[in-house]
Amino acid sequence: MIYLLEDDGSIRKLVIYALESQGFEAIGFDTPKEFWNAMSAEVPELLLLDIMLPGEDGISILKQLKNDAKTAKLPVIMLTAKNAEYDRVEGLDAGADDYISKPFGIMELVARVRAVLRRTERKSATAEYRQGELYVCPEKHEVRVGGAEIVLTYKEFLLLCLFVENRGLVLKRELLLDRIWGLGAERENRTLDVHIRTLRAKLGPAGNYIQTVRNVGYRFVGEES
Repeated sequence: MIYLLEDDGSIRKLVIYALESQGFEAIGFDTPKEFWNAMSAEVPELLLLDIMLPGEDGISILKQLKNDAKTAKLPVIMLTAKNAEYDRVEGLDAGADDYISKPFGIMELVARVRAVLRRTERKSATAEYRQGELYVCPEKHEVRVGGAEIVLTYKEFLLLCLFVENRGLVLKRELLLDRIWGLGAERENRTLDVHIRTLRAKLGPAGNYIQTVRNVGYRFVGEES
């Protein structure tokens, strides 16, 4: 079950329809009060949470969820205004698993829902990712290529984990900057490109799995083996 807390009726109906058409069970709520009433009866698998809400903002709701043992591990995707960098950073710092900016493409939203659910399922056990000769274990902080251990800096390792956990998705530059450096507004910052270049070099042939999507960001390609 997926919950959507969104006060815009047209967005709510569209998202619920899209999720149900892709085989998900989904329920939408237009007020925090309705959402909390539903939470007392059933905790969903994932929450899509708007920030601007009547009576209680989304960041406040997120913090309450993360401070409650029953809902602390609930995956949350924040829905934010297009240029609300502060809200995105605050949401991620408060424990959100991802964010998507309005206006958004419905299929992109569905893809992000699937990606977050996959990550959540993998975290129930020790997460391990394999792609060809590449092996990554985030919990053990271990990276190997062809059996040989690869030594990465902390930022390089965080980037690689973000890529393998979102295999196939295009990760926009601003999202990567937000997640790793908190620099979502600095779109011309070359720090990201330098780290990608050194990461690819250290991974050798496996670095080719990280593809550049011109003027957008990067994508980790291939199927899990």
